[in-house]
Amino acid sequence: MTTALEVAELALLREDLAYHQARVLLLVAATAAEREHNRKLDGLTKLAKLDFLLRYPALASVVLDPLDRHDPRLHLSDEDMLDPTAVEAPMTRYKYGPWDDRYYAIIGALVGRGLLRYVRGRQGSVALAPTVAGRKVAAEMAGSAEWSEIADRSQAIAQASGGLTGNALKELIYQRLADLMDRPHRQVIR
Repeated sequence: MTTALEVAELALLREDLAYHQARVLLLVAATAAEREHNRKLDGLTKLAKLDFLLRYPALASVVLDPLDRHDPRLHLSDEDMLDPTAVEAPMTRYKYGPWDDRYYAIIGALVGRGLLRYVRGRQGSVALAPTVAGRKVAAEMAGSAEWSEIADRSQAIAQASGGLTGNALKELIYQRLADLMDRPHRQVIR
């Protein structure tokens, strides 16, 4: 017999995964819409690093030169600037920079739902592109009050990161956020 606590925990898990899937869909759609990204988000390293900048928006302009911290699409408050690592969905420090162990489940769910598809990436990497249905869902989400800020941030980060590989983004994060990345593996970035 399932207890009320188990039912509540399962509901929270579903809600958490749905939030991460929606955010990743918006990020992939925004990146694929930018010409310099060749209609795709190329590689899991790039996904993780762009998602890091999306989740920690006050750090995005530190890493990406073309992005101004006053860009209204970042929707940054004074509190965000004072405490840039106090975020809703923190990531962990991993061997190649910020990472989230949920990526495989998130991507699999989005591909399984027909919202993303795998495409050929550079040098054998896995790349992601939105399907027609995925672009439609992302556009509808971007127009909603609940998701418009994430959609705006995704667009700003996608535009500012054009031409950068996942490895180049990783190097910029390590160089420009050295104090933040100087921590043991598997430690939450706060």
